[in-house]
Amino acid sequence: MANGSRQAAWEFFGAELKRRREDAGFTQAELGTRVFVSGGYIGQFEQAIRKPQVDVAQRIDAALQTDGIFERLCRKLIDDRRYAEYFAAAAELEALATEICEFAPALVPGLLQTPDYARAVTLAMNRFAPDEHIEEKVAARMERARILTAAERPVYWVVLHENVLRIPVGGAAVMAEQLAHVAALAHRRAVLVQVLPYTAGAYPTMTGPLKLMQFEDAPPTAYTEAVYSGNLLDDPAVVKRARSAYDLLRADALASEASLDLIESAAEGYGRCASTT
Repeated sequence: MANGSRQAAWEFFGAELKRRREDAGFTQAELGTRVFVSGGYIGQFEQAIRKPQVDVAQRIDAALQTDGIFERLCRKLIDDRRYAEYFAAAAELEALATEICEFAPALVPGLLQTPDYARAVTLAMNRFAPDEHIEEKVAARMERARILTAAERPVYWVVLHENVLRIPVGGAAVMAEQLAHVAALAHRRAVLVQVLPYTAGAYPTMTGPLKLMQFEDAPPTAYTEAVYSGNLLDDPAVVKRARSAYDLLRADALASEASLDLIESAAEGYGRCASTT
C-alpha cells in the first residue's frame, strides 16, 4: 500500500472511531479511561496523528462493542511486508518524527545503512530467503533513509557503540563504504554521531538498541528491540526513563569530533584491508 493510500486508510480508521464513539455516547476522555489511554490519545487516533497498536484496538472494540472491526483494520494497516510486523508501527512513526535519537549497540542503524551493508545484514538474518525477498527488504530500508535528505528532515542524533565499527559486516570493502557514508552524513550535518568506546565499560541500555522519537503534535515515544520482537512505548514515565538513559549514553560517549575521527580511521583501516585482498 502506497504511503498516501495508507494515510487515507488511517484517516478512515480515525473517522470511523469518532463516529462509533459518539454513537456510543462517550467523550474522548471516557473512552480513553476504558481502554487505558488518555483522552488526548483518542483524539490523536481520530485525527490519524497517532496510530494505535493492536492491543489498544482490541480494547476499543471491547469498549464500543464493535465486533473486532478496529482490530482488523489495525492489523491490515500495519501489515507492511517490507518490515517485520513488530517494527511496522515504529517505521510509520519514524517518518513523522521531528527528532530521532538512537543508540545502536552492534549494527549501523537502518537510516544510515548503505545498500551493500543492508544486504549483508538481511542475508545474515534470512539465509534461505529468495533474492526477491532480500532485495525488497533492502529497498525498504533505503526508502526509510530518504527522510534524512528531505527538506524538513528530523533532527537525528545517533550513539554508536564501538562494536558497530569493529564487526566486519559484509567484509572490509562494505565496511569501508558504510563508515565513509556515516562520516559523510555527519560532515553534511544530516546526523550528529557519537561513539561509545569500549573503555566506557558498562552502560545504561546494555539490553539492546533504543530509539526515541519526538513529534510536533503528539507525545514522544521510545522503541526498543530484542530478538524477533520490538516494543513501541508511549507511557510518559517509561519514555522519560528511556530519555534519561540516553542522556547518560551521550555523556559517556566520545565528543562528536573525536567520534568522527574514530569512524574515519576505522573506514580507512577497512579500505586498506580491502585493497590488499
